[in-house]
Amino acid sequence: MELLAQEGKIMEKVYGKQKIYFAVQSQFADVSDSDLKEMDSQISQLNSQIHTVTQDCKQLDMALKELNSSMTTPEMTSEVQHLTQECTAYEERLERIKSLTNHVTPEEKEKVYKERDLYLKEWKKRKRLASDMVDAILEGYPKSKKQFLEEVGLETDEDCKVKMPNI
Repeated sequence: MELLAQEGKIMEKVYGKQKIYFAVQSQFADVSDSDLKEMDSQISQLNSQIHTVTQDCKQLDMALKELNSSMTTPEMTSEVQHLTQECTAYEERLERIKSLTNHVTPEEKEKVYKERDLYLKEWKKRKRLASDMVDAILEGYPKSKKQFLEEVGLETDEDCKVKMPNI
């Protein structure tokens, strides 16, 4: 760099221990304002072309990613065969179930529904009793209900995300 500065091809400025080198401006031809405006318009046209090409590239990249993530024809063929076999297996199973003669009798169905209703009533009764006991304890308890339930180790239906079915 110092050799080029001595030859006069570049300029050198010293600021303390630092040296700065820059091109000699006299070696370049003068440019008119109209030339600068023309260059600016060319720059803006090229920038718009860059933007257009970039958008096209993004769209093509998205299309490529979509195509790469989709199944090929042989994969699709094997998938269709697999699903067809699975479907026929399910159809055979359905036919076997339909052909069975040991369906549930109305009496058995009624018995199951009565047992269900009995267990639901018992569930409601026990839940109400437990709730009444907790409320009675909480009347003299200094902390909140949530803190009491944590200390005692009680879990409510809501804590376990259990919803009582309708009767």
